[in-house]
Amino acid sequence: MRNFIIGKQLRIIQKYNHFDKEKLEIIKYGLESIYILITKMIVILTVSYLLGLIKETLIFLICYNFIRMPSFGLHATKSWICLVSSLLVFIILPFGCKVIQISFYLKIIMGLIGLAFIMKNAPADTYKRPIISKKRRLFLKIISSITALCMIIASLFIKNQFLANSLLVAIILQCFMISPTIYHLFKLPYNNYKNYQ
Repeated sequence: MRNFIIGKQLRIIQKYNHFDKEKLEIIKYGLESIYILITKMIVILTVSYLLGLIKETLIFLICYNFIRMPSFGLHATKSWICLVSSLLVFIILPFGCKVIQISFYLKIIMGLIGLAFIMKNAPADTYKRPIISKKRRLFLKIISSITALCMIIASLFIKNQFLANSLLVAIILQCFMISPTIYHLFKLPYNNYKNYQ
C-alpha cells in the first residue's frame, strides 16, 4: 500500500516537474516519512481513543514534540518497530502521567538530570540525517536547552498534575532518545556528523 501511494505521488510530481535522480530520492524519502507519520498517528490515536486516553495522548505528544524538534534523536530502522515502540510509549506514558504523583523535590531532581542530559547530548543526529554544520548544532543545542529549561520550570508551577507530569516525562523520554547508550543498544552510529569532517 505504501509503495503504491508513494509511487503514484512521485509519478504526479515527475509529470509536472523535471527533477534529477538525486532530487527524486530526497522527495521519495520525504513522502515516505510523511506516510509513516500519518499512518502511525492514525493507529496511535485510534488505540488511545479506544482506551479513553485520546486527550492525554494528544497533550503528551505536543509536550514531547516541543523538545524532540530541536534535539532530534533516535529513529527506528524499520517502520513496524517505530509503530510498536510509539504505541507503547504514547499510550503507557500518558497513562502514567495521569495516575502518578511526582513530588516537587523529585521534579527538581528529575528536571536537573534531564537538563544536564539535554545540554550534553542534544542534538543527536542519525546516519540518514547528519547535522553537519557546527553552527547549526550549537544553535540546536541552545534551543534544546532553553526549551527543556522552560518545560521544567513550567512543570514546577503548573497546577494541573497531568500536564506538569507530561512536560517532565517528555524531557526524560527525550534524554533516552538522544543518549549514546540507546544508539549503542540498537547498534546505530552516534555523532554521525563526524563522518563528514
